[in-house]
Amino acid sequence: MKNIFRFMAKAKGAVLGIVLLLIVQAYCDLAIPSYTSDLLNVGLQQNGVEDAVPDTIRDESLRTLELFLADEDAEVLEKAYREEDADGIRKLSEDADREVLDEILLLPESVVFQMSGSDEGAAMLEQIQAAVASGAMSGADVRRQMEEKLSQMEGLTETYLSQVAIGYVSAEYETQGIDLNQIRNRYLFRVGGKMLVMALLMAVVAILVGYIASVVSAGIGRDLREQLYTKVMSFTSAEIEKFSTASLITRCTNDIQHVQMLSVMLLRMVSYAPILAVAGVIKVVQTGSQMSWIIVVAVLALAVCISILFAVAYPKFKIMQQLVDRLNLVSRELLTGVMPVRAFGRQKYEEERFAKANTDLFRTQLFTNRTMTFMMPVMMLIMNGVSVLIVWVGGKGVDQGTVQVGDLTAFITYSMVIIMSFLMLSMISIMLPRAGVAADRIREVLDTPVSLKDARETRDKELENMKGTLTFSDVSFTYPGAEEPVLEHITFTAEPGRTTAIIGSTGCGKSTLMHLIPRFYDVTEGSIAIDGVDIREISQRKLRDSIGYVPQKGILFSGTIESNLKYGGDQITDEDMEAAAQIAQAEEFIETKKKRYQASIAQNGSNVSGGQRQRLSIARAIAKHPQIFLFDDSFSALDYKTDAALRKALAERTKDATVVIVAQRISTIMHADRILVMEDGRIVGTGTHAELLESCETYLEIARGQLSEEEIQSAL
Repeated sequence: MKNIFRFMAKAKGAVLGIVLLLIVQAYCDLAIPSYTSDLLNVGLQQNGVEDAVPDTIRDESLRTLELFLADEDAEVLEKAYREEDADGIRKLSEDADREVLDEILLLPESVVFQMSGSDEGAAMLEQIQAAVASGAMSGADVRRQMEEKLSQMEGLTETYLSQVAIGYVSAEYETQGIDLNQIRNRYLFRVGGKMLVMALLMAVVAILVGYIASVVSAGIGRDLREQLYTKVMSFTSAEIEKFSTASLITRCTNDIQHVQMLSVMLLRMVSYAPILAVAGVIKVVQTGSQMSWIIVVAVLALAVCISILFAVAYPKFKIMQQLVDRLNLVSRELLTGVMPVRAFGRQKYEEERFAKANTDLFRTQLFTNRTMTFMMPVMMLIMNGVSVLIVWVGGKGVDQGTVQVGDLTAFITYSMVIIMSFLMLSMISIMLPRAGVAADRIREVLDTPVSLKDARETRDKELENMKGTLTFSDVSFTYPGAEEPVLEHITFTAEPGRTTAIIGSTGCGKSTLMHLIPRFYDVTEGSIAIDGVDIREISQRKLRDSIGYVPQKGILFSGTIESNLKYGGDQITDEDMEAAAQIAQAEEFIETKKKRYQASIAQNGSNVSGGQRQRLSIARAIAKHPQIFLFDDSFSALDYKTDAALRKALAERTKDATVVIVAQRISTIMHADRILVMEDGRIVGTGTHAELLESCETYLEIARGQLSEEEIQSAL
């Protein structure tokens, strides 16, 4: 998981912006239930009357309320309702403190309304008014009467008293002839308008969050692909073999896709869930309900459920990615080797091998999917159970007058918000293990040290006028992890204007020696120098720019003939390209194509023959104008006529360059200026063709296998 956050760290500005937007979204999301509660409690139950403070009150009613108030409270009330019209209606002043007045009026309004609700109470209220008017009762006596009345209302909650007081205000309005329907409608439209604004704002913020999250995650995917590609391009064969090509492809595609998808979910849901949950808890506390323990139970149940499922599924996701690697490996081998598979009649065997890899992946995916399918039903069971429990407990509260219907509705909504937050997290937990494994696999590649690095201080400037003298000095090489060296004590010099050829039996180390020159591997012992400068002190870019390398297998890239021949760099002109094609004897078949150099080349050059592919590979190296040419058995697919014509044209082109040729056929190298004969990783003979026939038994054996006795005798 930490690796995913490391990948997202570069977009921390955008992430911070998303968090701020999510806070706004959470505020809007949690404000709507509060407005819904107000619509139910105030708009419908209370006809739009919000508190116990009437906006207008009759002077008669005000005097009655003052009978039950202390002198200081009565004075506050008088100041709040100073203005009086001709009908004896007093209006609430704009600077009045409604909270203070609500606290003052709650009890007297409740008492007066309760007394007015029965004939006995109304008669008692008239007696009190008459007694006070005549001086028979004092304010203290009246308040004592109120206390006695309140004692009869013992056990009633503040919520109930508030409802009674609001009933008094509604009755007062009706007495004044005010239409309560208008008050109610004004309140409903006002609060409903706020709800609409919040909903629209929430929608806009959600769209913005989705857009920014998509941009950030796409950027993360792009950057990871670029970093992985750059890293893999710097790998030597040892690092590539460590991971395998199929695994690297999976990490560059499938793994990055999982990280990218999770990044979107983290920014849109995982970041939002805790904000929503914490804010929801705060709102639940603000409702003043005694049902908060239900939320605690629900959260604990969800946490236990998620933890168990996560612990069971996470190890399987690690195995799943390895099985994806295996499936990709088998598929790649099958598709690239389809010809030998058919030639040897091994279709059935390969089908079984693919079926096994496919079935292993299927079983692992089936296990994880079955495990995760338990999550949603369990979550829904918990959520519905909580809803039932809240309604059951809250219903009792409504019956007892401790909870209003709107508050109960808001509590249910907030509870669902909290549970849905955990539900969102649980949904992410399905993706999290696999994405976490994918991120670890990506980081493993990025953190892998490259065995071949440029020196801190290179000597490139000394090679500005490179001649191309190539010197091997007592070079030995052992592959990583191998016990025996492949090359031992190799010493020779290849000079500009001369052709150095290397020949030997299969497995003697010829190609390995060629791989050391462009630093595909570093020598184990000894050194290789160009113009006296150790190649380890030359930057890899400079070194490889000066080398034209043609591998054993001609590799072409999808595109056109032109794009392949100009692969060596933008400096290659059309004239260079055409001249190289002519030297490599490729012009002959290029001219037969309708689009000539714009003719398409399929992946791996599968739409051209082996000989054509090899000639295009040779032309690609020639067009680059390097100082050193390396031909690693690059003429094996050519017929003798084409081989001879190519070597003749190549000799003219490379007369000032260093040429090193590895070959299996003596006819390809017999005219070389110097021939090195290798056997078991050592040089066992050096000289020209004629000299080696006389002095090297190994070379003579190779010659006898390829040349007639007359050809051998004529060379002596």
